[in-house]
Formats: sequence, C-alpha cells, structure tokens
Amino acid sequence: MSFNVNSKKSGKTYFLHRRLQKLRGGQEVTLYYFAGAAGEGAIDALPDGYEVSENEKTGLPLLKKKR
Repeated sequence: MSFNVNSKKSGKTYFLHRRLQKLRGGQEVTLYYFAGAAGEGAIDALPDGYEVSENEKTGLPLLKKKR
C-alpha cells in the first residue's frame, strides 16, 4: 500500500513517489513528489525527517524537512 494523503481543500487523494535523478556533475539526488495515481516509484512510508504540509491556495500536498 502506497503512502497517501487526502487534500483538505479538494478531497483528492495523492500518492507519494520517489525518483533518483542524475545531475550534470554525476551526483545523484532523490526527488520526492505527490501524484494523483500510484505508479512506478510509489513508496510505502514517509521518509525519515520529513513531514507533509498542504499548499493553502491549491490544496496540493508538499513534503518538507522537519525542523
């Protein structure tokens, strides 16, 4: 089961995904993003040190590092 969040504004369900991206210098970074459907790269749990917030205007979920 993929980690999902329901938008408080729109009521839509969003699923958390992870993707490795290679930068020009050869370094690899991990990108986290929410999508409307669970697809390739969907993950089961929230990464350590992160929390979910919601954009007040659009209702889209955001992943932020905990302070």
